[in-house]
Amino acid sequence: MGFREDAVRARHAGYVAARAGRPVTDCPHPADSLLRMAWVRGYATGRSSPSTSLN
Repeated sequence: MGFREDAVRARHAGYVAARAGRPVTDCPHPADSLLRMAWVRGYATGRSSPSTSLN
C-alpha cells in the first residue's frame, strides 16, 4: 500500500471516529506521523460537517 492510500484510509478513519463520538486522542498514529495529520483532518471534518460524508 502506498502513502496516498494510507492517508485516505487514515482520513476516513478519523471521520468515522468523530461521527462515532470518540475522542480525538483515540488517533492510532504517532505524533510525528503524516498519517496523524490525515486522521485529524478527517476527524475535524466529521465533527464540523454532520451532513457531509466521505463515503
